[in-house]
Amino acid sequence: MAKFETIKIEKGMYANKGKSLTDILEELDPSENYKGTALEGLDAFQRQLKRFDIKVSGKSSDRVEKFFDNSDSAALFPEYVSRAVAVGMERSDVIPDIVAATTRIDGMDYRSITSDPSDDKTTFDIVKETATIPETVIKTQGSLISLNKRGRILSASYEALRFQRLDLFTVMLSQIGMQIAREQLKDAVSVILNGDGNKNPATVISATGEIGYTDLVSLWAGLAPYELNTILAPTALMQKLLALPEMRDASAGLTFHGTGSMITPLGAKLIHVPSMDADTIIGLDKNCSLELVESGGVITDYDKLIDRQLERAAISTTTGFGKICASASKAMKLS
Repeated sequence: MAKFETIKIEKGMYANKGKSLTDILEELDPSENYKGTALEGLDAFQRQLKRFDIKVSGKSSDRVEKFFDNSDSAALFPEYVSRAVAVGMERSDVIPDIVAATTRIDGMDYRSITSDPSDDKTTFDIVKETATIPETVIKTQGSLISLNKRGRILSASYEALRFQRLDLFTVMLSQIGMQIAREQLKDAVSVILNGDGNKNPATVISATGEIGYTDLVSLWAGLAPYELNTILAPTALMQKLLALPEMRDASAGLTFHGTGSMITPLGAKLIHVPSMDADTIIGLDKNCSLELVESGGVITDYDKLIDRQLERAAISTTTGFGKICASASKAMKLS
């Protein structure tokens, strides 16, 4: 009998701070032990689904009630919910396109560090003989990074869901994940524009009239010495940017038509942020602008879910954003 078929799964596995059920199962039943076998490619959680013959996708997916055939398989249900929500977050998540680093913490208090190469004290001048080498100052931020809890409450009884197919329920959970990802993007934009509490709001460049190619060039120039590789824009300005004659450039056009990715003639990736103010666009260097801080992953009310008390069961994540180099992002406001 394989190791994964003998593991006792219980509520207490969810109480390990900073670790998901999948992490715990991987420690007990490492995936590397299955190389060269029929189970290669499955992680420890997926092997447990196979153990209890639970199919969560496809036309032959099982009903929700299949998880509750016994206490061990019931204990898998919260992890299934968390993973389905995480899939939805990944599908609509543009956060990786705007953050330079991700920091995972166990608590709620986090103080970041900062350094700004645009500071006169950190320019790389020629050092003459016997002269002092200039310093690059890396310092701890004065204020803690604010972490925001984002989530949703499941509002359906077990009786209403028990006969529903898991592939359909997965779609519903993925929608929750997509909503959470959109809220996190709003948090990121707010930090870029207003700062992270350390007196570091974005410098605002003014533009008059309709957005044009010269405005993009001004944004590019204003960001120097950083690289303009990402532009965030609301719906109305996205439409205007995409209608610019310069966007008919062969390379930009082929990229948009072939992949759906929107690249400006300046080489910056164009990201649609519907929640932004209609008269504002943001230019940033994604390689050194933002830090994403995560406190745990997707958290579920595992007690309620295991006990079939789906009503009012919370699904949430706790994240925050900090500025690494304050000058690595600029906002342009149209008047």
